[in-house]
Amino acid sequence: MRSDPKSSVPKQARSVARLAAVQALYQMEVSSAGAETVIREFAEHRFDRDVPNESGEDMTLAHADEAFFADLVRGVVEHQKSVDNAIAKRLASGWRLDRLDATARAILRAGAYELSYRADVPTEVVIDEYVELAKSFFEGPEPGFVNGALDAVAQDTRR
Repeated sequence: MRSDPKSSVPKQARSVARLAAVQALYQMEVSSAGAETVIREFAEHRFDRDVPNESGEDMTLAHADEAFFADLVRGVVEHQKSVDNAIAKRLASGWRLDRLDATARAILRAGAYELSYRADVPTEVVIDEYVELAKSFFEGPEPGFVNGALDAVAQDTRR
């Protein structure tokens, strides 16, 4: 069964938006930049730009669903207390969210926001997408940790 190429574009655009949102959340945490500043920076300087590849030729970065990206970043910031509580509730005894790596924290926050506030996105899609993102950043147990944590958040938020 072949997939319709038109249907894969939004999926890829959302995947790119999720990656960018994780990067933006990380950037906000380490630099204390505000959401609107980072959203504007990504829109003006990172999305749909030609960048040199390894051979020095320009290649266009994949298209991102910029509205989805902005919703993820703004949503995590707006609902950070409830998002963090949803994650913290499912961490092992003695663990705190601030003990986690900043990248893992950004991945979990974006995923927990989607699970809690974006009912239009299927649970399996959210978990799979953020586990794949974790795999792109980590080689150790972190992807499994992200899978377990987001699955637990989904059980709490999507009954």
